[in-house]
Amino acid sequence: MPVRLRLAVHGLRHDRIFHLVAINSRTRRNGKPTELLGIYDPRVKAGGKEYKTMEWSVGRIRYWLDVGAIPSKSVVKLLTAGNILKPGSPYHSTSPAVSAAPLSETPSASESSSESTAEPKPAT
Repeated sequence: MPVRLRLAVHGLRHDRIFHLVAINSRTRRNGKPTELLGIYDPRVKAGGKEYKTMEWSVGRIRYWLDVGAIPSKSVVKLLTAGNILKPGSPYHSTSPAVSAAPLSETPSASESSSESTAEPKPAT
Protein backbone atom coordinates (compact mmCIF):
# COMPACT_ATOMS: atom_id res chain seq x y z
CA MET A 1 0.00 0.00 0.00
CA PRO A 2 1.78 3.21 -1.14
CA VAL A 3 1.26 5.81 1.58
CA ARG A 4 1.46 9.56 1.03
CA LEU A 5 1.45 12.47 3.41
CA ARG A 6 -0.91 15.06 1.97
CA LEU A 7 -3.46 17.69 2.84
CA ALA A 8 -7.21 17.03 3.07
CA VAL A 9 -9.44 20.09 2.64
CA HIS A 10 -12.17 20.83 5.19
CA GLY A 11 -14.29 23.83 6.11
CA LEU A 12 -16.32 26.46 4.31
CA ARG A 13 -15.34 27.97 0.97
CA HIS A 14 -13.58 31.05 2.34
CA ASP A 15 -12.53 29.54 5.66
CA ARG A 16 -10.61 26.40 4.73
CA ILE A 17 -8.76 24.20 7.17
CA PHE A 18 -6.32 21.55 5.97
CA HIS A 19 -5.70 18.25 7.72
CA LEU A 20 -2.28 16.69 7.32
CA VAL A 21 -3.00 12.99 6.85
CA ALA A 22 -1.27 9.72 6.05
CA ILE A 23 -3.41 8.13 3.36
CA ASN A 24 -3.27 5.52 0.62
CA SER A 25 -2.13 7.33 -2.53
CA ARG A 26 -5.01 5.85 -4.56
CA THR A 27 -7.69 7.29 -2.25
CA ARG A 28 -9.60 10.45 -3.13
CA ARG A 29 -8.54 13.77 -1.60
CA ASN A 30 -11.03 13.81 1.29
CA GLY A 31 -11.28 10.05 1.68
CA LYS A 32 -10.84 8.27 4.99
CA PRO A 33 -7.19 8.66 6.05
CA THR A 34 -5.03 6.03 7.68
CA GLU A 35 -4.04 8.55 10.36
CA LEU A 36 -4.60 12.24 11.10
CA LEU A 37 -1.19 13.82 11.71
CA GLY A 38 -1.99 17.49 12.10
CA ILE A 39 -4.08 20.54 11.29
CA TYR A 40 -3.04 23.61 9.30
CA ASP A 41 -5.13 26.79 9.41
CA PRO A 42 -3.75 29.25 6.83
CA ARG A 43 -6.04 32.15 7.77
CA VAL A 44 -4.86 34.95 10.00
CA LYS A 45 -7.58 35.65 12.55
CA ALA A 46 -8.34 39.34 13.03
CA GLY A 47 -9.49 39.10 16.65
CA GLY A 48 -6.67 37.30 18.39
CA LYS A 49 -4.10 35.23 16.58
CA GLU A 50 -2.04 37.17 14.09
CA TYR A 51 -0.28 34.14 12.65
CA LYS A 52 -1.07 30.98 10.75
CA THR A 53 -1.69 27.91 12.90
CA MET A 54 0.10 24.59 12.39
CA GLU A 55 -0.56 21.83 14.92
CA TRP A 56 0.91 18.39 14.28
CA SER A 57 2.40 15.29 15.81
CA VAL A 58 6.10 15.44 14.96
CA GLY A 59 6.80 11.91 16.16
CA ARG A 60 4.12 10.36 13.99
CA ILE A 61 5.17 12.40 10.94
CA ARG A 62 8.75 11.19 11.34
CA TYR A 63 7.50 7.63 11.77
CA TRP A 64 5.59 7.76 8.47
CA LEU A 65 8.58 9.31 6.69
CA ASP A 66 10.82 6.56 8.08
CA VAL A 67 8.55 3.76 6.84
CA GLY A 68 8.53 5.21 3.31
CA ALA A 69 5.57 7.58 3.05
CA ILE A 70 6.09 10.22 0.39
CA PRO A 71 4.98 13.78 1.19
CA SER A 72 3.31 16.00 -1.39
CA LYS A 73 4.98 19.26 -2.49
CA SER A 74 2.76 21.40 -0.26
CA VAL A 75 3.42 19.15 2.73
CA VAL A 76 7.18 19.39 2.11
CA LYS A 77 6.88 23.20 2.22
CA LEU A 78 4.97 23.07 5.50
CA LEU A 79 7.33 20.57 7.11
CA THR A 80 10.32 22.65 6.04
CA ALA A 81 8.73 25.77 7.54
CA GLY A 82 8.16 23.84 10.78
CA ASN A 83 11.79 22.59 10.88
CA ILE A 84 10.74 18.94 10.60
CA LEU A 85 12.46 18.52 7.22
CA LYS A 86 15.81 20.07 6.42
CA PRO A 87 16.13 22.11 3.19
CA GLY A 88 18.43 19.54 1.53
CA SER A 89 16.23 16.50 2.22
CA PRO A 90 15.52 13.99 -0.56
CA TYR A 91 11.86 15.07 -0.65
CA HIS A 92 12.70 18.53 -1.99
CA SER A 93 12.44 18.76 -5.74
CA THR A 94 15.74 19.57 -7.34
CA SER A 95 16.22 21.65 -10.43
CA PRO A 96 18.15 19.95 -13.22
CA ALA A 97 21.84 20.44 -12.69
CA VAL A 98 23.73 22.42 -15.29
CA SER A 99 26.11 20.06 -16.98
CA ALA A 100 29.51 20.97 -18.35
CA ALA A 101 28.76 19.25 -21.67
CA PRO A 102 26.82 21.20 -24.31
CA LEU A 103 23.16 20.36 -24.69
CA SER A 104 23.30 19.64 -28.41
CA GLU A 105 25.34 16.84 -29.89
CA THR A 106 26.49 18.88 -32.90
CA PRO A 107 30.04 20.24 -32.66
CA SER A 108 30.52 23.97 -32.26
CA ALA A 109 31.69 26.17 -35.14
CA SER A 110 35.34 26.17 -34.03
CA GLU A 111 35.39 22.36 -33.78
CA SER A 112 33.72 21.82 -37.17
CA SER A 113 36.14 24.12 -39.01
CA SER A 114 39.18 22.33 -37.57
CA GLU A 115 37.74 18.96 -38.54
CA SER A 116 37.00 20.01 -42.13
CA THR A 117 40.59 21.22 -42.75
CA ALA A 118 42.15 18.01 -41.46
CA GLU A 119 43.30 15.51 -44.07
CA PRO A 120 41.12 12.40 -44.40
CA LYS A 121 42.66 9.14 -43.27
CA PRO A 122 43.51 6.72 -46.10
CA ALA A 123 41.43 3.54 -46.21
CA THR A 124 43.33 0.35 -45.54
